[in-house]
Amino acid sequence: MLIYIDTSVLLASVLAEDVAPPDSLWEEDLVSSRLLTYETHVRFHREPGFGERLADARLLLARVHLMEMAPPVLARALEPFPVPVRALDAIHLATIDYLARQGSAPRLATWDDRLGRAAKAMGIRLARL
Repeated sequence: MLIYIDTSVLLASVLAEDVAPPDSLWEEDLVSSRLLTYETHVRFHREPGFGERLADARLLLARVHLMEMAPPVLARALEPFPVPVRALDAIHLATIDYLARQGSAPRLATWDDRLGRAAKAMGIRLARL
């Protein structure tokens, strides 16, 4: 099963937050937008003392197939969604939509409630964490 992970899942794994995915998640067939890399680096650079944990994040990033923010994906992000979405969420959702149109139909792994609701409204299944 193909699983699309968003930044909330990767950050929870590295930062040992109250919720974290099972270690077995990182053995699955994982995909995300290259946006995942940018969001992760920005998060670690803005927090004092988190810089050294970026190496841990990079190890997890290496396990994820990163989709480029190609013109068809970005074009879809410009179109309306069934519910209001934030700009970066639009890129994640457009990437999942692109994959679904190619026949992959990934499940979304997220702890972001807004992103999860938008995905459900689009018919995207959520992965169990």
